[in-house]
Amino acid sequence: QVQLVESGGGLVQPGGSLRLSCAASGSFLTFNVMGWHRQAPGKQRELVAGIFSDGTTNYADSVKGRFTISRDNGKNTVYLQMNSLKPEDTAVYYCYARPGPGNRVYWGQGTQVTVSS
Repeated sequence: QVQLVESGGGLVQPGGSLRLSCAASGSFLTFNVMGWHRQAPGKQRELVAGIFSDGTTNYADSVKGRFTISRDNGKNTVYLQMNSLKPEDTAVYYCYARPGPGNRVYWGQGTQVTVSS
């Protein structure tokens, strides 16, 4: 089993910043890929950003230039630095991790991010 514990969500004004963290623990020592999805009310869950163990990253077009994903492999922790936040970034953000290509994806419980004045 794998547990993903997220932190860092909250309420922020437009143009503000937040940093999300997600620590993975459990049956696996390493995770090939970790990252974040989000789901806004009435919308489907979408990929925000992902990062592989070698540092390769990918981002949704809507967050490029504003969000930065990083990870600490020694701590199995992934971070999402979110700058220049917009109201349309409001969503529940879910951390995910996959130990390897042949393994299932594990999900965190979600953390709410609200961007509003």
